[in-house]
Amino acid sequence: DTGEFAPGRCSSWVRRACKAGNSATEPYIVAHNLLLSHATAVQLYRQKYNATQKGKIGFTLDSYWFEPYSSDIRDIDATKRSIDFHFGWFMDPATFGDYPRTMRDNVKERLPNFTIEESKMVKGSLDFVGVNYYSARYAVNVEHVDPQRLSYTNDAHRELRFEDSKGNSIGPEAGLTWLRVVPYGIRYLLNYTKDTYRNPEIFVTENGVAHDNETTPYEDIVHDQIRIDYYDSHLGNVSEAMRNYGVNVKGFFAWSFMDNFEWSSGYTKRFGLTYINYNQNLTRTPKDSTKWFTNKLLPKLRSDDIDYKLPRSLGFRNFDMSE
Repeated sequence: DTGEFAPGRCSSWVRRACKAGNSATEPYIVAHNLLLSHATAVQLYRQKYNATQKGKIGFTLDSYWFEPYSSDIRDIDATKRSIDFHFGWFMDPATFGDYPRTMRDNVKERLPNFTIEESKMVKGSLDFVGVNYYSARYAVNVEHVDPQRLSYTNDAHRELRFEDSKGNSIGPEAGLTWLRVVPYGIRYLLNYTKDTYRNPEIFVTENGVAHDNETTPYEDIVHDQIRIDYYDSHLGNVSEAMRNYGVNVKGFFAWSFMDNFEWSSGYTKRFGLTYINYNQNLTRTPKDSTKWFTNKLLPKLRSDDIDYKLPRSLGFRNFDMSE
């Protein structure tokens, strides 16, 4: 609803550059149609192809974990609304057939309704859910929202902060202002998903940390202890959720295999396990985190014995594959 990304639509009071759009209605209409499209595709697949192909269909959601700004019940409620407006927005319909009650109460007639048949179709349309987790936030209650400035962001009646009421940071900053390292958040989000949404199959489809390409020396980017520590702590929390809480995690995907173009940050942020030299024919160099992953996941192999060069079949024939 901010108009920052394509197609650049939002209310004019949100961003002057937006030439068209309505931040109070369009996000909900788009999400509603996404859910119906997903459910229709799942229904078709299950009716015509699943018996022979035995495939599974799910979707992936980005979400922070949220903690209360204070012990005030209003901030605790704001935390629940934050989860509902991020994660429950799609998970509730796919599990129960309708949007979270907090969204119905706050958005009212601007939130689309499912017909009885649509609700039945959307409910149970997930064979698994993908979870993208990077960071966490404190949620503080916002009592009053200007009725002339309604938007998806404002409808949750909360603000998200990096520090709580006592000045405690949610976690250290890492490469991007929005990315604070909060390893326990992935465990809490996985546990919450199990408890709230009937213990679905879960794939952690994105998890990672960035270096600032503008300010970080090459040596620190390649010898990326911060990334090793990040993954070690996050994988430990995923493992704990599985072993001690019975969360049904089926897979984990690091973001990302290589440095790449990162949304509005472009090439200024590096999330990759592999260093890409953008100035010298895209030469690739495995970072220390690549070798750490190898030793972590394939302990019987030595990282020195593995050829990290990309296969030619990926279509990089014109690029130098050497380390």
